[in-house]
Amino acid sequence: MRKLTIFFSIILIGLFVMQCSKKPANVEAPVAEKKPHEMTIHDDTRIDNYFWMNERENEEVIAHLNAENDYKTKMMKHTEKLQKKLYKEIVGRIKQDDESVPYKDNDYYYYRRFEEGGEYPIYARKQGNLDADEEILLNVNEMAKGYEFYNVNGLNVSIDNNLLAYGVDTVSRRKYTIHFKDLSSGKIFDEKIPNTTGGSVWANDNKTVYYTVKDSTLRPHKIYKHILGTDPASDVEIYHEFDNTFGTFVYKSQSDKYIIIGSYSTLSTEYRYLDADNPEGEFMVFNPREDDHEYSIAHFEDKFYIVTNWKAKNFRLMETPVTATSDYNWTEVIAHRDDVLLEGIDIFKNYLVVSERSNGLGQIRIINQNDNSEHYLEFDEDAYLAYTSDNHEFNTDLLRFRYTSLTTPNTTYDYDMATKEREMLKQTEVVGKFDSNDYQSERHFATADDGTKVPISLVYKKGLVKDGTSPVLLYAYGSYGSSMETYFGSHRLSLLNRGFVFAIAHVRGGEEMGRYWYEDGKLLKKKNTFTDFIDCAEYLIDEQFTNSDNLFAVGGSAGGLLVGAVANMAPELFKGIVAAVPFVDVVTTMLDDTIPLTTGEWDEWGNPNEKKYYDYMLSYSPYDNVIAQDYPAMLVTTGLHDSQVQYFEPAKWVAKLRELKTDDNLLVFDIKMDFGHGGASGRFERYKEIALEYAFMLDQIGIRK
Repeated sequence: MRKLTIFFSIILIGLFVMQCSKKPANVEAPVAEKKPHEMTIHDDTRIDNYFWMNERENEEVIAHLNAENDYKTKMMKHTEKLQKKLYKEIVGRIKQDDESVPYKDNDYYYYRRFEEGGEYPIYARKQGNLDADEEILLNVNEMAKGYEFYNVNGLNVSIDNNLLAYGVDTVSRRKYTIHFKDLSSGKIFDEKIPNTTGGSVWANDNKTVYYTVKDSTLRPHKIYKHILGTDPASDVEIYHEFDNTFGTFVYKSQSDKYIIIGSYSTLSTEYRYLDADNPEGEFMVFNPREDDHEYSIAHFEDKFYIVTNWKAKNFRLMETPVTATSDYNWTEVIAHRDDVLLEGIDIFKNYLVVSERSNGLGQIRIINQNDNSEHYLEFDEDAYLAYTSDNHEFNTDLLRFRYTSLTTPNTTYDYDMATKEREMLKQTEVVGKFDSNDYQSERHFATADDGTKVPISLVYKKGLVKDGTSPVLLYAYGSYGSSMETYFGSHRLSLLNRGFVFAIAHVRGGEEMGRYWYEDGKLLKKKNTFTDFIDCAEYLIDEQFTNSDNLFAVGGSAGGLLVGAVANMAPELFKGIVAAVPFVDVVTTMLDDTIPLTTGEWDEWGNPNEKKYYDYMLSYSPYDNVIAQDYPAMLVTTGLHDSQVQYFEPAKWVAKLRELKTDDNLLVFDIKMDFGHGGASGRFERYKEIALEYAFMLDQIGIRK
């Protein structure tokens, strides 16, 4: 998905010192050549003057992108000291020699740790107890030497604990090569499997591996079986997803009993399963796919649990014997509720843990499998994020969960489901002077034009005077049913400590308020996402948090679409906009099924080959709706190797904005020539991008320290 979420006036007298710096004079912005390209469908012809930018290897394209980077550097040069200061602040709050809380799996305790100065993690484990000798699985710092980008994912240990499979991406295109390591000897096997998702699954024979490969559009479309020690060229194709609106994946049940192949589109899923002890067997379909039916499965003893939206928009929980999975011969365990979204489950020998969402907040519900008694975990704050994590052991009464909020750093707990006692194992340390009591978190509701109440979560440093003059960063995403969570980010302190309010608009298109919330912000209701954001902005102004000279809109990927649409619809509301890897050329992209991810997203945006969707998408597509008007100051970012939103979408958008906008406000375009959708791969390197974004906003309101 084009997901990616990016988290990133008047000065409070006595706190800041103004440092006047002049922006460079007579620096000319790049002017892209106009090469008209006609596109006709539904008797409508569009002229795209910048269509030529979609050729990644074209020297003219690269020259233009380099010119944009050069212009950005010159126009932001006066903020370089501020950027370095911000970067130093942000990185300085991070404990360099840090370690995750170990979790137990199959007699080993697994964790990752960072060493001082290291950009990448060290993955390690200890056998039996935490006092045992450390065994390093992978030292990514050593592996990444000589690479501009390096990412490892999908670490997967065989059931006999002796073999490790893992994926490596060195291009930032999210195409991983799978490698294998003998953990007893440290030997890396010769065979490599390219063009995968990075993940893999071991059968219980400790030699058979299942993995997923991608097609030319980066759609995961085939599952293969590999026998360790053989040539990957001879691997057997197990499953081919022919429907180009679906992708596929493979995983293992928590019970280690079944290998499971999943197929998914935006609105439909299907599963196949195979006994993990019998890798030569045939996969069986769990329940055939149907339009608008999404479900997931989890194995428990002699049955499967099913989280399903079959006749249940907000999902319900069902169960069925492993011998009778098809034809909806299922028994209801938890009924559908209009006001509660059922998000997922964790299974233990004696307990069933249910993750729910009510009134926009996550809830953890614990059900005793023996007597059906139940209770919820209780949390004190009005806005928070609580979620289950790293629960790999089946025969235990301990539930591992994490808790965070806009003022509380990420905290890991073990909760005894029998005694109802919780133990805090770790809270992420914020290095330096930090006290969560110095900050205030609040939850508000803006009223949309149609009367809908839209939640806003916000945080600021105590002492803030609500006189309409504070700078505000308003962030949102609003697509794919992805809920924007209220988690802590120590990097935000660099804004909060300079008088900013950080606010999240929980607009429709996410799933914060249930499945209905998502469906009211997609397809032919997509504009609700944009108008909700505008209503939230107006609410913050009306409630005297800020004014239009101090309000910034920030969004990334599909959130970049949001702020791009808002820039056309209500530019007067904002001082500045940060659009990170923005999905802004909606119609052209969704008409081109050769572009990665297009076909699988027709259920999200609509298929513009149908006129009703074409007309509606054309009415809000940011690129198509740029007009001659004043726009806020804008910082746009992308990566040349972006696999989710192709670099040429923001490149074309910036070129058209330069052509048509009638203001003198700053417009800069930052292109990472070595990276993709997620930016830099290093632990600290990515904060340079955040420092640039913060410096851009601070500079716009005159804060240069």
